[in-house]
Amino acid sequence: MVMELLLGQITTTMLLLLIPLIIWEAVWKGIGLWKSARNNQLVWFIAILVINSVGILPIIYLLFFQNCCKKK
Repeated sequence: MVMELLLGQITTTMLLLLIPLIIWEAVWKGIGLWKSARNNQLVWFIAILVINSVGILPIIYLLFFQNCCKKK
């Protein structure tokens, strides 16, 4: 009984931490995918799509690589 209660609390706590993390990742991934698709940067698009990095890879792309590699 005590173990079930403890597992319920752990699950609730993990969900409370996981939901904002999922939203954070989705927002940054969406922005990164949008910008890389608009700039015709297929390699970045695939990398951002495949690699789950909690938003770190899209942020790196947006800060450093978005404008340097634009195809004309």
